[in-house]
Amino acid sequence: MESFLVKHMEFSPRRRYLVRFQPKRVPHTFADVLIIGGGIAGIRAAIEVDPRLSVIVVTKDVLEQSNSAYAQGGIAGVLDPLDDIANHAADTIAAGKGLCDQTIVDTVVGEAPDRIRELVDIGANFDLTDGEIALTQEGGHSHRRVAHALGDATGKEIMRAMRERIRQRDSAQIWEKTFTIDLLMHEGRCRGAVVWNPKHGKTMIWAKETILATGGAGRLYRESTNPEIATADGHAIAFRAGAVLRDMEFMQFHPTVLYIPGSSRHLITEAVRGEGAYLRDCHGQRFMDEYDDAGELAPRDVVSRAITDRMLKTSHPCVYLDLSHLDHSIVTDRFPHIGKVCAEFGLDLARDQIPVRPGAHYMIGGAVVDQDARSTIPGLWAAGEVTSSGLHGANRLGSNSLLEGLVFGLRAGRGAAHSAADQPDDFRALPLVSDWDDDERVEHGHDEDLNLVDVRNSLNSLMSRSVGIQRDNNGLEKGLAQVDFWDRYVSVREFSEPQGWELQNLLLASRLVILAAINRKESRGVHFRSDYPNSDSELAQHITLSAPISEEVQ
Repeated sequence: MESFLVKHMEFSPRRRYLVRFQPKRVPHTFADVLIIGGGIAGIRAAIEVDPRLSVIVVTKDVLEQSNSAYAQGGIAGVLDPLDDIANHAADTIAAGKGLCDQTIVDTVVGEAPDRIRELVDIGANFDLTDGEIALTQEGGHSHRRVAHALGDATGKEIMRAMRERIRQRDSAQIWEKTFTIDLLMHEGRCRGAVVWNPKHGKTMIWAKETILATGGAGRLYRESTNPEIATADGHAIAFRAGAVLRDMEFMQFHPTVLYIPGSSRHLITEAVRGEGAYLRDCHGQRFMDEYDDAGELAPRDVVSRAITDRMLKTSHPCVYLDLSHLDHSIVTDRFPHIGKVCAEFGLDLARDQIPVRPGAHYMIGGAVVDQDARSTIPGLWAAGEVTSSGLHGANRLGSNSLLEGLVFGLRAGRGAAHSAADQPDDFRALPLVSDWDDDERVEHGHDEDLNLVDVRNSLNSLMSRSVGIQRDNNGLEKGLAQVDFWDRYVSVREFSEPQGWELQNLLLASRLVILAAINRKESRGVHFRSDYPNSDSELAQHITLSAPISEEVQ
């Protein structure tokens, strides 16, 4: 793997475990492999595990609910004879602004054609042209290489096929509506997790190997394309367990989120611009050529900053997507899902000006993993958006995320299965007496004593204002002080339901994002600082964070 300079910081979370639990007083269950997360990375990992091994897949909502299922644009891979893998790698590295790992990039894009064909074998129905998988182009790509399904609902179709496959496995249990509170550590190794659901309460799941695939952190921000479940849980539980996290300052904002005041936000795929849509300001003027020679097909970080700048200059809350010059039938056939959403607000995607603005979309930073999906904690593997694999660098190239989930999900499942198969079915050495229920710092307040919704809304507004598309030291320092203040009185409480645990995870993740952003004193990729507007080649380094090692985790 490519070697980079690393700036490392240690930072202590206020709690090691969010709840107290006595092993003699809670149920226990056992598995060869525990997979936390039911998106594309987690399910691909589960499919890869040898059917002779027992697998438990834990997901905090129903299996149909994941960021992966909301992916619209598609999955990138070289399927066109006029394209080649070197082009895909070069585009990925160019978008990553100097922080991509060349070895990882070559590995992932090299596997892309096989992973896409594998989805077809599983049963995913991609859109076709003359019997071949149809391909479109997105910003930052030099060729048409994005395979899509159901027009603009690729993730929905891929996840349908993958869910059907894993549900056929008798050896795989799916625990839905189950919240993972924390990872269990014993003798320096991850041995599973403590989880909660309304029916059974707390349960300790002991596993020979654990795979973390919890997805992203978009709900740190007020404007986000992510579903409500994307609350940085995996980032927080990995950090509390002692994993090294990297690149937490790099939150990618998607340039085009449907902006209807009072409604939930809806992603409008980059493929719309790939098919020729224009961006116009409130005066009807196209503006992207003023910011980048690639115009509307510039990388996401460039387009997001350009839109933000245009909104500021025009004192208008959004810009507009214009597809009116495109063939009406192409628009309706290619983007049926987006067209339906727009129609709910009385907008015709093919004819009207569609109001859009940027929204938090993809967390590039996360738990450090190697090319085989091993984290820095023995016994813990990780894949997907919860990780920092080295593929995306400082800015993710569109439609590389589903691809990363497939490649690293496969590797995590394979590696965890091989390791679990070599371990005996002997859990007698696990602790049944511990100090996990003896934390003097915990307050015995009730959930209703604190307005969780108000704190979370305030946090979302603060992150959008101070740690959004444009940042500066003054805003970051004030933001950190405010988050620390909230965290001091929220994290000492012991909550009994997910709403409280999610807020604690969001606060911890916010602190990590802000700390990393303060320490990157340059602009690079999706991290733009108005007080350091240029990139510095001497600062092309990773920023890593970890909690000090403590015997308390044993």
